[in-house]
Amino acid sequence: AGARNISNQLSIGTDLSAEHPKLRPHARAQGWWDGQGAFDFAQAFSLTQQPVRMEAAKARFQAGRLLLQQKQGAITAEVMMGILRDKASGICMDSGGFRTTASMVSLLPRDPTQPCVHFLTATPDPARSVFKPFIFGVGAAQAPLVLSPTFGAQDPVQTLPRFQTRVDRRHTLYCRHQVALGLMESEQDRGQQLRQKQQDLEQEGLEAVRGLLAGEWAPRPQELGGLFQAFVEKESQAYA
Repeated sequence: AGARNISNQLSIGTDLSAEHPKLRPHARAQGWWDGQGAFDFAQAFSLTQQPVRMEAAKARFQAGRLLLQQKQGAITAEVMMGILRDKASGICMDSGGFRTTASMVSLLPRDPTQPCVHFLTATPDPARSVFKPFIFGVGAAQAPLVLSPTFGAQDPVQTLPRFQTRVDRRHTLYCRHQVALGLMESEQDRGQQLRQKQQDLEQEGLEAVRGLLAGEWAPRPQELGGLFQAFVEKESQAYA
């Protein structure tokens, strides 16, 4: 029960559910734990002097934990999307040489008769992306617009010597999304219109999933399997 988060660092503290029999003896032998009091795995096995990037991870971890605690007992898919979009904490990265490549929020119902739903952006910067519903199942279909192009025998991975040339592996939605981001930054009015389209489309997906889980919508397997593809196509059209 409750909320947990990780952020590029050790996060298991004193609440170990299983451990190697030599874990604590090793920590004592290395001088990382004195054998007195509670054994904190993260504290014992983390570097005393952290690299700068690890200090940033620690700040993200603490911010993420605070954001989750603030919504304790009321965490929804929308809340998680909001947390993944939080730039102040560093959870959502879009500068400094790093960028959040893609984001996902999953709904995992306890009722085994209900499907698990995974909201995927398939594009970077969740603050300016659309979370789209994907459901595994018999009718699950690939979405061509988010498949990276293939280059067969000419792929730099295949040719010898390897990696002597560069290829563009960006998928279609990624490319159109990048153009949209440029418009958001350069043209305020057009940018606001595009962001509104994104928000409306995301809300449409959330409403569809609510209806599905509430039993108000009973799509055929093919329709359910093509749900993600349908939303990918709608998003792509919004950027056209």
